[in-house]
Amino acid sequence: MRTILFVCTGNTCRSSMAEALARDLAAKKGLAEKVTFMSAGTAAWQGSPAADNAVRALREIDIDLSKHQAKPVNAELLQKADLILAMTRDHKHQLAQFYPEVADKLFTLHEYAAGDENGELDVADPFGQSLEVYKECAAEIQAAVDKALDKFMQDDDLKKLE
Repeated sequence: MRTILFVCTGNTCRSSMAEALARDLAAKKGLAEKVTFMSAGTAAWQGSPAADNAVRALREIDIDLSKHQAKPVNAELLQKADLILAMTRDHKHQLAQFYPEVADKLFTLHEYAAGDENGELDVADPFGQSLEVYKECAAEIQAAVDKALDKFMQDDDLKKLE
């Protein structure tokens, strides 16, 4: 079983949506037995619920985020992950600075998914904004996670798991 960790700031919007969307996509692609997903935040408060609009945005596409509880990123989570996908360049740089041992498996979501080699694309934080902004953010994350999962499955080690 391989593990992908999604990281944002508070683990109540972007990374929590990415985790739930990835789990849903993996199930639809028949990968649920091969890949597991986690999320955490660089400044998360342990146990905080997902933002109301994050829950609503995913509910509209039949994904339940209501039971999510935020957790702060830590060395144990980072070590457990085979791939770490940060929502922004700042998150990536922060993690690389404090945990240099994970740099080889650390990317921004767009960098990994789309081969954005310069890492110029960040997933903007929808925190405190309208439901429409959350829905747009969820759609952006879903498209990138879909590409990231396909790329991750190209890994030779994962082909052996099939």
